[in-house]
Amino acid sequence: MNMLSFLGETPSIALQNAQRECGEEAIVISTKKISDASNSSKNMYEVIVAIETEKNKKDKSYTSKIVVKDPRKDTEFQAKFYDFREEILKMQDAIEQVQKSIWDPKSQLYDLTIPPEFVDMYSLFEQNEFDQEMTYTIMKKTIRQLPVAMKSNPKKINDFFKLILRRIIPIKHEDPLRKHQRKIIMMVGPTGVGKTTTIAKLAARYAYKMSSNYKVGIVTLDSFRVGAIEQLQAYTNIMRLPLEVVKKPEDLIEALLRLKDCNYIFIDTAGSSQYDVDKIELINEYQVKVDELPIEKVLVLPANVKQTDLQEIYNNYSRLGINYLTFTKLDETRSFGNLISFAHKTKKSITYFSIGQNVPDDLIVSDSSFLIECFMNRSCHRR
Repeated sequence: MNMLSFLGETPSIALQNAQRECGEEAIVISTKKISDASNSSKNMYEVIVAIETEKNKKDKSYTSKIVVKDPRKDTEFQAKFYDFREEILKMQDAIEQVQKSIWDPKSQLYDLTIPPEFVDMYSLFEQNEFDQEMTYTIMKKTIRQLPVAMKSNPKKINDFFKLILRRIIPIKHEDPLRKHQRKIIMMVGPTGVGKTTTIAKLAARYAYKMSSNYKVGIVTLDSFRVGAIEQLQAYTNIMRLPLEVVKKPEDLIEALLRLKDCNYIFIDTAGSSQYDVDKIELINEYQVKVDELPIEKVLVLPANVKQTDLQEIYNNYSRLGINYLTFTKLDETRSFGNLISFAHKTKKSITYFSIGQNVPDDLIVSDSSFLIECFMNRSCHRR
């Protein structure tokens, strides 16, 4: 779109000059008086019109050319070209950088400005719902410690943040048993987090997918949920594994004795709301009956809830003496900062990740690199 200026002794004359030069397609932008009559001159008016040239129609350029017709001298001169588009884009980029570099007021962290080279990483922490206090600490430490030479290299910045995340994620590495060892693992957690399915995946892994095929047994204490026993029975029948159903705390020791030849024994417990203290306490009664046995308590948590919910679940189940964490439903979320923040704050190591319903495939052995890739890509996939 070109803007052209035409002069005339009256507005009508100025407009006629514009139409004669540009035709009827010209659009009048403004009309104003630019000089008063004097002894040596007359009134002078300016009409500015806009026209779209063939070239402009193709590239839609923002460049404008000003042409002035002076009827007194009958001369034509051209003003310089102004590239408005370039200037506008520069201003937009500058505004976006400023916006990204300022902390969200909700965080109440006003004393830190994010350098431009860290803006994308800061946005990633925000999108992953990473704990704000931890984000602040990590950003502040990185701004101070990252060598200047690395700050201009996006890949090195990315790798540096990955290194920091790797250091703060607590991981329990899988350590298979020796031939005559035995381990009892009790899976606890709220209703619907996938404890039973996770146990089936673990049982299949240890019984059939390890370098040594271990003897595996399963105990269920879940006589409340409709179909819970039938679900486990279906899994154990397919895998040809022993299943013990226990309905009273005093019967647990006998069930474990019947599975004394197993290397791994998984105990499935009844799920309940984290606020149902009575049901959580009932699980505690079961483990009190066998307190002479070393039982590993694993809290199973869904990845698709916010960190405050994870913390409330943990607070109420911690009375059972939680040793480790297992996260499920990683395929149902795009935010993974809550998992990292929560595990770091509770100082409980992660044992496994569940990324779907398929038994036994959708199970990932805990690995900080896997969780960091989920964090960076905002999605997780089976390896």
